[in-house]
Amino acid sequence: MNTLQLKGVCAAPWGQALLKDIAFTLQPGTVLGLAGPNGAGKSSLLQLIAGDIQPSTGQLTFCDRGLTEWPPQERAQRLAFLPQMSLLSFPYTVEEVVRLGRIPHSSGYQSDSDIVEQALDLTDTASLRHRLYTQLSGGEKQRTQLARIFAQILGQESLSGSLLLLDEPTSALDLAHQQLVLMATHQLAMRGCALVVVIHDLNLMASIADQILVLDNGCQVAYGSPEQVFTTTLFKEVFGVDVTVGHHPQEGYPMITPLRPTLL
Repeated sequence: MNTLQLKGVCAAPWGQALLKDIAFTLQPGTVLGLAGPNGAGKSSLLQLIAGDIQPSTGQLTFCDRGLTEWPPQERAQRLAFLPQMSLLSFPYTVEEVVRLGRIPHSSGYQSDSDIVEQALDLTDTASLRHRLYTQLSGGEKQRTQLARIFAQILGQESLSGSLLLLDEPTSALDLAHQQLVLMATHQLAMRGCALVVVIHDLNLMASIADQILVLDNGCQVAYGSPEQVFTTTLFKEVFGVDVTVGHHPQEGYPMITPLRPTLL
């Protein structure tokens, strides 16, 4: 069973097409990285997969069913979305915010508490549990929101059939917490959860993604493994920059280094 499949999907929620002819398949335990310049359609694609905007043509299936075929509560137990900005102005504690991720479930207070504890540990937010969310730094808020959506899909040892959509999950994080978050996403993928991730640092993306999909002006221009997609030609044509593409000395994934710009 595919966790997610798109076939020729287009979307034009406000008249002008935002996404055109998107097609890919996501298996359980696979991490898909979305890349592309600003305004390419990455966040729009995440919103479409989450059900916030509707496809105008084409087919999108989640675990072999259309999104609208899922009862909302059941879908929310298996699909969680972290947008670029998660606004919350209520003085909830960190633990209370994370517990919001358990709203779609009926697993009981003690079970929910155990899952919240797992999510706090995965994001290094356990020490913040009694802090008010409104008093946190930007990075602490980001980790709290990540813990909330982790709590939304945790609960079973196997997470096959679950899907996380992460829009810039490492923004505002220091280097240590960037690596922590990437390690946490890897652990979830190892348990069968599929992930679609937008990260502007393409070296970070290459270190975690199994597949890369590149968008430009709403169109899919490349799709494949990081080694297949991240080429000097793609960076020149899509991003307008000259780079060298090497390989990590230990792990072997592609490493992108921009060339020094020529001064006029």
